[in-house]
Parts: sequence; C-alpha cells; structure tokens
Amino acid sequence: MKIFFGSIFIEKQKLIDAKIKYPIKIEYYKLLNEDQIINNKKPKYGIKVIKTEYKENNIKVEEEKIQYLSNDERKIDEVLMMLKRNEVTPVAVQDVISDYSKQIITV
Repeated sequence: MKIFFGSIFIEKQKLIDAKIKYPIKIEYYKLLNEDQIINNKKPKYGIKVIKTEYKENNIKVEEEKIQYLSNDERKIDEVLMMLKRNEVTPVAVQDVISDYSKQIITV
C-alpha cells in the first residue's frame, strides 16, 4: 500500500540556475508491505519517490522505490522528511539511503 507523505515543486530560482525552463514536482510516499500483515508478521516499510517534469507538450515521470527498508515507521518518516527537505530525486534515492543506512534499523 502506498501512503502519500508529501510533495514539493523545485524552487523556481534553482530551476533557473540549472537552466531548466519547466516545473518539476517531487512526491514522497511511505510503502506498507501488506504481504507481511497477511502473514501476521510485523510490517516492514519502504519508500517511493516520484519526479514529474512538466515539459511543454510532454510530461516525463521517473520513480524509484525501496521496499522492506525498516519495520520502524518513525524511522521511515524521518527518512522521508530528510528526502523531502533536501529535494532528493529518484535518481539519487539509493545513494542517499546508503549514506543514511546506519540510522535505519532493518530487521
């Protein structure tokens, strides 16, 4: 199950500085792995990041998800908040999670 956590539009000045002339939206989701609930196990959570580029006459969507990241929902919320605050895109999610892996308890 995908639970909406939050979204942002990249700031206009950052887009201008990067010579990008179209809006970019990033959405962050908490994933609840239902298969474990069905099997009476403590659920593990994951994350999903979706980037949408609103180019003229063309919408481009990119996404990345990581399942079974942690069974600590609070830790997942902290990670999602950090990703949102730093405007992390799908292409960088794996690297960022690797850098913060010591803060995430995986069981």
